[in-house]
Amino acid sequence: MTSFHGQHSIAGTRRGGPATFAATCPLDGTTLPGRFCLATTSDADDAVRAAAAAFPTFAAASGLARATLLEGIAEEILALGDGLIDRARRETALPEARLVGERGRTVGQLRLFAALARDGSWCDARIDPAQPDRQPLPRADIRRVKVPLGPVIVFGSSNFPLAFSVAGGDTASALATGNPVVVKAHRGHPGTSELVAGAIERAVAAAGLPAGIFSLLHGEGATIGIALVEHPHAAAVGFTGSRAGGRALVDAAARRLHPIPVFAEMSSLNPVFMLPGALAARAEAIATGFVASMTLGVGQFCTKPGLVVGIEGPDFARFRGLLATAVSQAQPGRMLTGDILAAYRRGSAALVASPGTALLATGIMAGETDAVPQVAATSAAAFLAERRLGEEVFGPASLVVSAATRDEMLAVARHLDGQLTATVHGTPADLEGSADLLAILATRAGRLIVNAFPTGVEVGHAMQHGGPWPATSDPRFTSVGSAAAERFVRPVCWQDVPDALLPPALQNDNPLGLLRLVDGKPTRDRVG
Repeated sequence: MTSFHGQHSIAGTRRGGPATFAATCPLDGTTLPGRFCLATTSDADDAVRAAAAAFPTFAAASGLARATLLEGIAEEILALGDGLIDRARRETALPEARLVGERGRTVGQLRLFAALARDGSWCDARIDPAQPDRQPLPRADIRRVKVPLGPVIVFGSSNFPLAFSVAGGDTASALATGNPVVVKAHRGHPGTSELVAGAIERAVAAAGLPAGIFSLLHGEGATIGIALVEHPHAAAVGFTGSRAGGRALVDAAARRLHPIPVFAEMSSLNPVFMLPGALAARAEAIATGFVASMTLGVGQFCTKPGLVVGIEGPDFARFRGLLATAVSQAQPGRMLTGDILAAYRRGSAALVASPGTALLATGIMAGETDAVPQVAATSAAAFLAERRLGEEVFGPASLVVSAATRDEMLAVARHLDGQLTATVHGTPADLEGSADLLAILATRAGRLIVNAFPTGVEVGHAMQHGGPWPATSDPRFTSVGSAAAERFVRPVCWQDVPDALLPPALQNDNPLGLLRLVDGKPTRDRVG
């Protein structure tokens, strides 16, 4: 059995303290091996200062060096073997197959960002050479490149203990672009976090990079998390979690003497709109697929569909019945933590208790420690009148909204808060007449989906996993895919600077071999 030191990892060194906690297994309520120290504000200060001290060296490191680091982390995670999967399973109640898949996604993300670091495309080098003879005024030599921000504070999420945690997409995208990282581990899976932190430390040492580019702290989010965000050397924040938690970090960052950017992924209903032709043609398949998506991972995916909207009539009534039948056959499940289960029960109960809303079906009942799937139903008029019906219930619950007319369905779409995703099910004829609906949804969501379900986020170059508030705090960016690197860089323009003093990405000879935009045209050629 794996043993745990339970200490913080601060720039490659171990540090403990008298206050400790242990992880509880949500499968059986037992206390898991290992006592983990609670960080102090002094620990947080030291971690961020170490990151700031390492920043100049890491920012200047080659893309090859950063790629080697990220690939090394991937290999070290794989080398942890079954012990990592077993500990994560016991800390989160997530099935082994799901965790094996998530480990593969995590490793894939690290390798994706390694490729990004190696090719240097993230820096978006642009050069407008001088035009001294231009009339009526000459043009200066203007060159622009993106540079890292500095120490990034990353908060591990509860529902993805690997892919959105210590070595997840936030950490990988920050390291790929030369930003040191300080991770605030999630209290729900401290052992998993320690194992992955060790993998990162070994990869940092093997790459010969400064130890200060990575630290991991255990602690209370309300104290240590805020202390990290408010630290004067912190430069940016990556967070996945609750709306309340994300809002607290956004507000803390804004109160600073020098505010910093926060990318917080917080909450999303991921609405699904049912068009008449689809209801008539394949109601059964859609109802089955919807419930499978809603209950996947016990509804603990940020892309879980929590709302379905259609126009009242015989076909939509039949669809509601099929949905109710599918939910009534759905199995209960163990949620990530007892606190998350309690919040789910409060949220699902409040949903049913709202005026004009009724319980449509519940899943198979189980013990006191399981979450039971639930679907409720209401009218569009009630949904538009009650704001809280548009708030996420984290877990296997959804709400069916019946619109009296197509215009009322469009009104529901306009009424929605920001979302990660929005889905439309329709036949070709349905979709041909639904440009207005899609246009509305494009103002509300970061990803539009047709005739599929939102759970499952491809990690690639074109993915957008972000949306208007409260889906995320900054809809311009994504937390999944190679474009996630854009969150932790900023552009700097160099005007009439001698070639020898320019960063390598902008020098005439193009020593990095980058594809650069010179006078608006992509090229790898030297300038001049």
